[in-house]
Amino acid sequence: MAQPKFFLQPLTAAICVACYSGSVQAEQEVQQLAPVVLTAQKANDANGLIVRADPKQPIQPVPATDGADYLQSIAGFSSIKNGGTNGDVTFRGMFGSRIKILTDGTENLGACPARMDAPTSYIQPESFDRITVTKGPQTVQYANTGSAATVIFERQKPKLSDEKKYQGQASALMGSYGRIDQNIEAIVGDEQKYMRLNTGRSESNSYQDGDGNTVPSAWERWNADLALGWTPDTDTWVELTGGKSDGEALYAGRDMDGSKFARESLGLRFEKKNVTDVIQKVEGQINYSYNDHVMDNFRLRTPPMMEMDHGGHKMKMPNPSEMQVTRRTLNSRLAVTSEWDKLSLITGIDSQQNHHAGSMTSMMMNMPLSTNMKFNSYGAFGELAYQFNDHYKLVSGARIDHVKIDAIKLNDDRKETLPSAFIRLENQHPEHDAKTYIGLGYVERVPDYWELFSTAHGNSGMSKPTFNDLDTEKTLQLDLGYQHQHGAFKSWASAYAGLINDYILLSYHNHATGHGHGSSFSAGAKNVDATIAGAEAGIGYDFTDALQSDVSLAYAWGENSDSNDPLPQIAPLEGRFNLRYVQDKYTLGLLWRVVAKQDRISLNQGNIVGYDMAESKSFNTLALNASYNLVDDVNLAIGVDNVLDKTYTEHLNKAGSSGFGFASTEQFNNIGRNYWARISMKF
Repeated sequence: MAQPKFFLQPLTAAICVACYSGSVQAEQEVQQLAPVVLTAQKANDANGLIVRADPKQPIQPVPATDGADYLQSIAGFSSIKNGGTNGDVTFRGMFGSRIKILTDGTENLGACPARMDAPTSYIQPESFDRITVTKGPQTVQYANTGSAATVIFERQKPKLSDEKKYQGQASALMGSYGRIDQNIEAIVGDEQKYMRLNTGRSESNSYQDGDGNTVPSAWERWNADLALGWTPDTDTWVELTGGKSDGEALYAGRDMDGSKFARESLGLRFEKKNVTDVIQKVEGQINYSYNDHVMDNFRLRTPPMMEMDHGGHKMKMPNPSEMQVTRRTLNSRLAVTSEWDKLSLITGIDSQQNHHAGSMTSMMMNMPLSTNMKFNSYGAFGELAYQFNDHYKLVSGARIDHVKIDAIKLNDDRKETLPSAFIRLENQHPEHDAKTYIGLGYVERVPDYWELFSTAHGNSGMSKPTFNDLDTEKTLQLDLGYQHQHGAFKSWASAYAGLINDYILLSYHNHATGHGHGSSFSAGAKNVDATIAGAEAGIGYDFTDALQSDVSLAYAWGENSDSNDPLPQIAPLEGRFNLRYVQDKYTLGLLWRVVAKQDRISLNQGNIVGYDMAESKSFNTLALNASYNLVDDVNLAIGVDNVLDKTYTEHLNKAGSSGFGFASTEQFNNIGRNYWARISMKF
C-alpha cells in the first residue's frame, strides 16, 4: 500500500502546531500529570468482577488497531491472529458468541463465515470513552448473554456549558513498517445540545519478524461517526447517531484477504432520570447496522494458479475468486431502573433481528448475493440489588430469550427458549480497602451463525449442517474474587470454575475446502461436556511515590469431560511485570511479558477460526515506553516493543497460508522490534 508522508497529514500537522503555539500555557500554575502508558489491568469495580479501561490512553504493545488489540491489554484476554489486524478475541479460553461484544449497548455482528470480520474488527477503540468488562455470566442486562464475559465499548454523554462550548482530543501515531494513525474527537454545543464527531484512519505495511522475514500483514482502515445530542433539562438526554467505516487487510493466516469491511450504522437513544420517587431512570435505544464484507484472493495478493484443459492442452491460469457477505442487524432495548430504600431493580425488554446474505464468484461458479439466514430474538430481564448494610450487597438477575433461526437455503429452522440467571454476594470494607465477591451464574447459548452455517457436518455426520443436530450450550459457572490495598501494597484476583453441558466443539478433518482457513481441513461441530477453571491475579507495590511496580498472571484450563482430553485453543499461562517511574511532567515504563509453553492441546480441534496444531514454545518479550507533557494537554509518548527483536509465535496464531509459502502446520511469527511515537492533544 502506498503510504502518505507523515508530516503532510493534516491532523498530525495541526497537533504539531498546537504543541508550539500553546507553549505559553506551560507557565500556568495548574500542572497536569503525564499520562501513564497502559500496560496492565489497573481499574476494577464491583469488587474486582468488573474491569474498566480508558481506550483514549496509549497502550503497549503499540496502540491498538481494533477492539481485539485493545482487549489484549486486559488480563485473561488473548487473540487468534490472522496477520497484523482483525484478530478474533478470546477470554479465559472461550471464543465467539460466548463473549458478548457491544458498542454503546448495541451489538454489531460480523458477516464472514470464517469470522474474517469479527465484531471487534469494526471497533476503533480511541473513538470510545470507556471499556467495561463483566467477567463470567454475572449480568443479564443484554440480549443472548455471554457466558465468558460481556464487553461494552461506550461513549459517555459530554459535559458542556456556556463557559466551555467545545472539547475534544486528537492524536497521531507513527511507527515501524509504515504505521500511521490519526484520530480526532471534537464536540461542540452547550448545556442543551451538542454535536460530536469521532473519526480516524490507520494504516501499516507488512511487518517483519525477529529474523527479518516479512509477514503479509498490511492494512488500511478509516471510520467516521457523528452524534447529535439534545439535553433540554438535566434529567433528559436524546441522541441520534450515524456512522460509516471501511478498510482492507492482508492476511498471512488465510487463503483470502479482506478487501472490504464496510459498516453503516444509525441509532437513536434516550434517557430520562428522576421520573418519580421510585423510578430513577427510563432508557431506550434502537440501532441499525449494515456490514458489507468482501474477501478475495487477487486484490491484495497474486491469485493462485489452476490447471485447465484448453483444446487438449494442459494450461495453468490464474484462478481469482471472491465472496461477498452482508449482515443487516436491528437491535432495540428498553430498560427501567427503580429504587426503594435499599433495593435497586433494573427491568427491561430487548430484541434483535438480523439477516445474513452471501455470494460467491470464481472461474467455476457465479452465485449472486442472496439471503441465507434470518435470526430473530426477543428477551426480557430483571436484575435486582439489595444492600443489606454498609458491607454486604446481594445482586441477582434472570432473563429469558426466545430465538428463532431460519436457514432459508436449507429450508429449515429452529426455535429455542433460553433461560439465564445469576446470584452474587458482594462484600466491602472501605476502612481496610478490601472487597470480595462470589457469584453463581447459569446461561444457555444457542449455536451461533458460524457454528450452524460454517461447518461441514454436525453430530450426525451429515454433509451439511442441520439445525436440530447441535444442542444448546449450557454453562454453570462459579466466579469469585477480591481486591485489597494496604499502604503501598495492593492485590487482586478473579477466579472461576464451570461445568458446560453440550459444549460446542469443532473438529477438523479432510473434507471440502475450509472457507479461507489457510488449510485443507474443514470443521465439524459436535456437543461434548466440558469442565473449565482458571484465574487472573495481580499484585502491585509502590517502592516510592515515583517508583511503582506490578505483576499479573492469567491462566485458563479446560477439559473435554467425555474424552478427558484438553479443550483446544486455550492460551497458556501468561505473566506481565511492569515497572514505572512517574513524575509530574514525564513517565518511564518497562513491560516484561512472559508466556509459558502450551502442552495441553487437542490436535486438530478448535473453533471456527483456528485449531490446535502442535504444542507451543514458551517466550518472553521486553518493551520500553516513555511519555512527556510538552505543555498542558499535549503529551508525547514513545515506545519500543520487542526490544530484543525475538522471533516467536503466539499459541493461538493461525497457520500461514500456503500461498505465501508457509507449510501446512507452520504458524506465522509475531512482529519483531517495533518503534512507535504518539502525540496527543486535549482541547
